[in-house]
Amino acid sequence: MSRAPEPSFVQLLTEQVRHEFTASQQYIAIAVWFDGHDLPRLATHFYLQSVEERNHAMMMVQYMLDRDWALTVPGVDEVRNEFGKPHEPIALALEQEKSVTAQIEALFRAARSEGDVLGEQFMLWFLKEQVEEVAAMNTLLTIAQRAGEDWFQIEDHLAREAVGDGGNDASAPATAGGAL
Repeated sequence: MSRAPEPSFVQLLTEQVRHEFTASQQYIAIAVWFDGHDLPRLATHFYLQSVEERNHAMMMVQYMLDRDWALTVPGVDEVRNEFGKPHEPIALALEQEKSVTAQIEALFRAARSEGDVLGEQFMLWFLKEQVEEVAAMNTLLTIAQRAGEDWFQIEDHLAREAVGDGGNDASAPATAGGAL
């Protein structure tokens, strides 16, 4: 019995565009949930995360355009909209970031195995970004868990502390249509 061939770097990158757009939509759903529970700093944080994920998708789109690779803009997967307590959407976001990290690692490995040094170099920025994303979401989840039923402690934390870099990185790849 023969094994199916591993997906190519181009195939994985095309799938990753969908994953990034789905992450953007999931962050909007989380932001709306926080907005609906009168937690404006958490809502703002996740609205900004949504834009950052959209920008990541558009960086990949620009890269594929620059490499003259065919690209079909994908739809997105279903997102979760209902949560019980603030730590639940944050835990979902952390799991999503860990999943994206594994996807980015697979992309890097695919580029390396194909000898695509340009693809490998492109993925290095995303690997660095995922370290920051996972760390920031992990910290936010820890704060939410410590806050327990006092949801406003999370808001106070976000008022005092910067969580993540807000997507502002001069070394970021170009974004199709410009970064939002």
